[in-house]
Amino acid sequence: MNPDSSVVRRVVLASALYDFVVTVPFATPWTAAAVLAGVQQLHHALSLGGEPLPAFTPTHLFFVTLFGTIVTLWSVVRIFRPTAFHGAMDTVGRALFSTWMLVALSQGATQALVGFLVLELAWMFAQGGAILGARRWRGGIPSTVG
Repeated sequence: MNPDSSVVRRVVLASALYDFVVTVPFATPWTAAAVLAGVQQLHHALSLGGEPLPAFTPTHLFFVTLFGTIVTLWSVVRIFRPTAFHGAMDTVGRALFSTWMLVALSQGATQALVGFLVLELAWMFAQGGAILGARRWRGGIPSTVG
């Protein structure tokens, strides 16, 4: 057994637990509205640059809760199956999420996104680094088992 595989599992699990904690509040319209109001208050309290969050309509909240539900479920998959393959797929997702945050920031979104971006990039590099390190050790591609 590859000694690095336990490191990969631990990093994928930690990443999944982080995602679970951060995204569960976005999984219902009531909790998502509260989180978004908090982000809006943070924007104003810190006098952050960019456009503050708008008032969210039921349609906006639908898309927010869709994101919250899907990412929460994806985190549960990784909590119960913290494989290198799941971690690799999540790392790609984090790269895409980071890209979309950078696009939003470049278009004038609230700078409150910077906190989310920093954490997204940190998990992307931690998880991707663990997977690449294990891959180099074993000389193969991420496994779908274990």
